[in-house]
Amino acid sequence: MRTVYKVLAYAIAAEVVVQAMMIAWAVAGLDAWVDGGGVFDKSVMESEQVPFTEVAGIIVHGINGSLLVPVLALLLLISSFFAKVPGGVKFAALVLVLVAVQVTLGYAGHGLPIAGLLHGGNALLLFAAALHTARRAGRAAVTPAGRPADQVASGV
Repeated sequence: MRTVYKVLAYAIAAEVVVQAMMIAWAVAGLDAWVDGGGVFDKSVMESEQVPFTEVAGIIVHGINGSLLVPVLALLLLISSFFAKVPGGVKFAALVLVLVAVQVTLGYAGHGLPIAGLLHGGNALLLFAAALHTARRAGRAAVTPAGRPADQVASGV
């Protein structure tokens, strides 16, 4: 179960990278489209047409951020109860809280653009927390003496 915990934490960190890549790709495509004479307004957003290829980045960013990452974070928390990683539940809960804040800021950014700044900053915190969580699971697996960490802690 420790491996599941570690893989889920690394997957969340990887998803933060994917999220950054997707939104950067979308904004670059939007910039190129506008430079070419395109106009991005509400009518374009509500239409069924694809104004520029990179709009897929916005779609992927939205789906990953509102569905995939929260599910991964919830699975991480569930697995933390069985993984026996020292402090594992605490760090999994931290990741889940940061994901909840991230989703909230993402939705808030639609009506309050300053939330976008916090959304970007929180993404970096989430990445660091997920990476730290995964690395703790790897370090906790075996101590330098070659015994599982929970045996060392209990003196067995």
